[in-house]
Amino acid sequence: MNATEPFQPNDNSPDESRRASGGQLVVDAIKAAGTEVVFGINGAHVDSIYQAALDSGLRIVDVRHEMNAGHAAEGYARVTGRLGVAVLTAGGGFTNGITSIANAFMDRTPVVYIAGSGPLDLDQTNDLQAGLDQVAMATPVTKWAHRVTRTEHIPRLVAQAIRIATAAPRGPVLLDIPWDVLSGQVEQVVSPVFGPEVTGACGVRGPDAEKILDLIARAQRPVAVIGSEIARSKAGDSLIELAELLDLPLFADYEGLGQIIASHHSYGLVQNLVGLPDGEQPDLVLMLGLRFGLTTSGGSGSHISHDAQVVQIDPDARELGRLQSVAIGVAADVGESVRVLVTHARRRTSVAQHGEWRAKLAEHLQRRRDAIIASVQPGARIHPFQAVEQIAASVPDGAVVVADGALTYLWLSESIASAPLAAYLCHGYLGSMGVGMGTALGAKSATPDTPVLLVTGDGSVGYSLAEFDTMVRAGLPVVVLVMNNRAWGATLHAQEIIHGPDRVVNNRLENGSYAAVAEALGADGYTVERLEDLAGAIGTALGSGRPACIDVQVDLDPIPPEERVLMGQLPF
Repeated sequence: MNATEPFQPNDNSPDESRRASGGQLVVDAIKAAGTEVVFGINGAHVDSIYQAALDSGLRIVDVRHEMNAGHAAEGYARVTGRLGVAVLTAGGGFTNGITSIANAFMDRTPVVYIAGSGPLDLDQTNDLQAGLDQVAMATPVTKWAHRVTRTEHIPRLVAQAIRIATAAPRGPVLLDIPWDVLSGQVEQVVSPVFGPEVTGACGVRGPDAEKILDLIARAQRPVAVIGSEIARSKAGDSLIELAELLDLPLFADYEGLGQIIASHHSYGLVQNLVGLPDGEQPDLVLMLGLRFGLTTSGGSGSHISHDAQVVQIDPDARELGRLQSVAIGVAADVGESVRVLVTHARRRTSVAQHGEWRAKLAEHLQRRRDAIIASVQPGARIHPFQAVEQIAASVPDGAVVVADGALTYLWLSESIASAPLAAYLCHGYLGSMGVGMGTALGAKSATPDTPVLLVTGDGSVGYSLAEFDTMVRAGLPVVVLVMNNRAWGATLHAQEIIHGPDRVVNNRLENGSYAAVAEALGADGYTVERLEDLAGAIGTALGSGRPACIDVQVDLDPIPPEERVLMGQLPF
């Protein structure tokens, strides 16, 4: 029997060739879910999975730190909309992955983390990499965490983990599988694989769809703000059609951005709503999978006015009206809800046009851009806004762009909406620095023919420099652009503003060459000190088909508008 074929009923004939290890059962379940690449670092406790993957043709990209195995699984899931999988060996391998688990939990990313653990028969014996209650540690930051205690239970429990991770609201799951359970041998026919795919997600009901469309029709200044659920539900085309049918301006958080860029109703990131004059703010906001909180400045009203009527659709009822009152709250699958709204909107014979409102939004965005340009002063190093403008202009059609680092993503957010990208992946609600290298590895593994660019700060890239080695070994030509201002820029600015320039402490990063590190690990390296050289370096790196690091020497002093907002100031 081929290990990748469906399990057959037990014919009670003992055939040694039909026996399988626990690791083989894990690999079979992962492949059945449609996941083509897994991320991890080998260790004795999980070697059974690696051996089975070798026999079954499942690719495992071995990274240099388990944190990045987790982040790569996140990147894979965020780009494909499918399940990501990370394999963590016991003890330190598992604890190294906790940051990624928490990140996936807060960003609702579907990842199954499979962690090895000490053998059951050596429980409480002070054995190597044992004695940790990994399930208890993971429980607060997972949708489900469970320890598998019998080899024959693996197919059923892995399938259950996949269903839980991929059912909305999506999120991470941990399966702790002890060494002897993974290496144990059972007849492959003992337990059937229960298909992990769940279909029939429910959208907004017809009567509620009509109510929502009626509210939009009566609004003078409607907008829709988009979160990650649109991408996860593969509803981007339906969203664009809805915007066309309703003449509806679209805004997005970072992960929703790739879903709206192709539409001429796109007005970029949700931060662009800040600063609209009184009386010119949206009076109707359709929230599609976007949660109140980080990207809406809490419930302050700066992004979404307290005077606006809000319609919020989210798969998690706990998010409805969390920080601001909503006129209509619907707990439903966001993608399916958009499709239902499109069906009902097509039936309407007349729809309000909002050309004047969209023109005002365009003027507002231009004022914001003009204000930034006016603030740019020549310096000894490249101004970061000029750098991100050039980066955005150099992004190829359909590329994936990953952002990492506080000042880096704050500057990049001012220009990235002009790039013809397919996905924009950034550290989200956890705000963890250093996620970018792993995320970019996962994105490139998922879409090998798609250009992947990581734009990162010099602080953030320092977490994971050894992953240049992974890119080279795995043949993953990611282009890494390091916005090198020789500092932890955001915290340095905060110290200067709060305590004074003479109280800056432990924020300088003035040593070394990141391009040289990349070269030492087998990648290509470029150092850019003049703005006019940046486009050429990006083009050369993309054209080489090799992993590359472009060390961009940028000025530290300029403060991005959104950093000022985060510190309670006006953006300009």
